[in-house]
Amino acid sequence: MEPENPGQLQETTERLGTERLSKLLLRLSLPSIASMITISLYHLADTIWLGQLSYQAIAAVTVTFPFYILIIAVGVGTGVGANALASRRFGERDIEATNCVAGQVFPLTVALGILLVVVSSLLARPIATLLGASEDIVDMAADYIFFFGFGTPFMLFRLMTRNVFQAAGDAIKPMMFTISGAIVNVVLDPFFIFGWGPFPEMGVGGAALATSIAGGVGAALSFYYLIGNRSVYRLKLHHLKPDFAIIAQIYRVGLPSMMMELTETITFAFFNRIVAGFGSVALAALGIAIRISDLAFMPIIGVAHGLLPIVGFCFGAGLWKRLWAAVRLASLGLAVLLGLATVFLEIFTPQAIAIFNNDPELIDVAVPGMRLFISTLILIGPSIMFITTFQGLSKGKTALVMSLARQLLFFIPALLLLPRYIGINGVWLSIPISDGLGSIVSAVWLYREYRHQQRSGVWDVAPVIDIVPESVPRGRATLD
Repeated sequence: MEPENPGQLQETTERLGTERLSKLLLRLSLPSIASMITISLYHLADTIWLGQLSYQAIAAVTVTFPFYILIIAVGVGTGVGANALASRRFGERDIEATNCVAGQVFPLTVALGILLVVVSSLLARPIATLLGASEDIVDMAADYIFFFGFGTPFMLFRLMTRNVFQAAGDAIKPMMFTISGAIVNVVLDPFFIFGWGPFPEMGVGGAALATSIAGGVGAALSFYYLIGNRSVYRLKLHHLKPDFAIIAQIYRVGLPSMMMELTETITFAFFNRIVAGFGSVALAALGIAIRISDLAFMPIIGVAHGLLPIVGFCFGAGLWKRLWAAVRLASLGLAVLLGLATVFLEIFTPQAIAIFNNDPELIDVAVPGMRLFISTLILIGPSIMFITTFQGLSKGKTALVMSLARQLLFFIPALLLLPRYIGINGVWLSIPISDGLGSIVSAVWLYREYRHQQRSGVWDVAPVIDIVPESVPRGRATLD
């Protein structure tokens, strides 16, 4: 494939400031949604295969979710910082700076990837125990962590480069890379889990190994297109050297996002330990509920990936009215979509769970649990759009506070209190309660930011049409 024309750089990025918002959001979000849904479908297939072993196998993988979220936290946190910084530099017309930002994913992947491989290799069983694995599933959980750990550098690189591509308005390539890896994963799963053909029978560990190999495929494709001048970036060797000033700027925005995910890791581990107190069947029920609800949740992540570069570009270019119009459109669209998804899933909950495992004991626990689990799904989408907006505005600390409010002020207290009085249903109820209250906080805070901009006069110096003349004042100082 021939490298893209460098002249496409302006055309690709200028669409962030000129294209009709509905079309732009769909163009940026749909590829990411497709890739996220593909990942979710892979996880569903993975859980179905494991369900053929036993519901304990599902429980073993469920208990490792916090470790998976940890890897996501590191990759997404770094990627969000790079995305916000690169898209802002595109808005400022500083092309060399965008290449320098993109180049930092390479040293960061090496440093963070080596650390995570060492930790997962040496401490797999202690980690499984810490996350709440009981004696009947701890060996399977440790196997999963051990083999999954070898693929962590690939996952980190793919997550970081996905954001780098999206910062330039390119959502197609990340979708292609993610779908390619997910297909490889789905194909390899049964061979490693059940030992089909010449492959060894590895059970739960085989599912993790398939994931690691597939991650390598996605990472290799990302590397090929980014380093080979097949994108709007033109990376040279000096761009790949660690630049601690740029890394500090990346984490100025990205670290709060990473901390949000790390907080999710800690709270999920705590959640696992509470659920594990009700037995492995409850853990399996939780795992199935998460996998099914992921299908509805993935569009939220996809739209967030589409919204972030728009917000970042409009921030850098001073297009304030366009910025807020994009936030409204993304939030309302998700609310409608998630409302429909909630109704569908609430009706067909028993049938959906039976696809994975039809053990009567599991069905009795999972059906009411999942119905409570997804009851406030309609609120989560707009809430994440609000947090994404603050990230695009380079207000990562504000995004962090909003996320911590949900986790620490609402979720943990509800999780500690409710199960004491209403048992396992109290565990499930803690999720919609914290989601609802957290959504209210984020909405109020974002409206406060919106009103602050109106009163500050920053809109008075912003362009009134969707173009970005070179002479337009940027107005960033009022918001930094």
